[in-house]
Amino acid sequence: MQQQIRDAGTADLDAILAIYNDAVQHTTAIWNDTPVDRTNRAAWLAARTAAGYPVLVAAAADGAVLGYASFGDWRAFDGYRHTVEHSVYVHRDARGRGTGHALLAALTGRARALGKHVMVAAIDADNLASLALHRRLGFTETGRMPQVGCKFGRWLDLAWMQLRLDERQQP
Repeated sequence: MQQQIRDAGTADLDAILAIYNDAVQHTTAIWNDTPVDRTNRAAWLAARTAAGYPVLVAAAADGAVLGYASFGDWRAFDGYRHTVEHSVYVHRDARGRGTGHALLAALTGRARALGKHVMVAAIDADNLASLALHRRLGFTETGRMPQVGCKFGRWLDLAWMQLRLDERQQP
């Protein structure tokens, strides 16, 4: 699939909102039950940008947004400043066509450029496609937490994966 990975802007908010809310309503990729509004996504985009973190979109040749990805601080304590947690969401019609791979590959490059050392992923343990995508890009599973979440009337297990972004021995 022909696509371009680029920085997101306010013109992409409606597409990002639609992809996000579809994931909320129909998947366990996001463990929220309530859809959000455009104001929520605009505040999220502004906060990521203000923190110096990327929000990327994959756009088709006609400009349609196929997916988006970002990362942010993993935890708020100083000792975790070299670690980020990411998210990647792909429009339901674009899944399985390399969009997630392209977004995640670009995102890890951005994290390296910012001097980050580790990128972590928190994934629904039943999301085999996401687990496989992360493995293809070098992530390794580091743990599972049974029944820490719930959605659609069932317990969800959380799989943790991580990728070391550089070989530094000292921070």
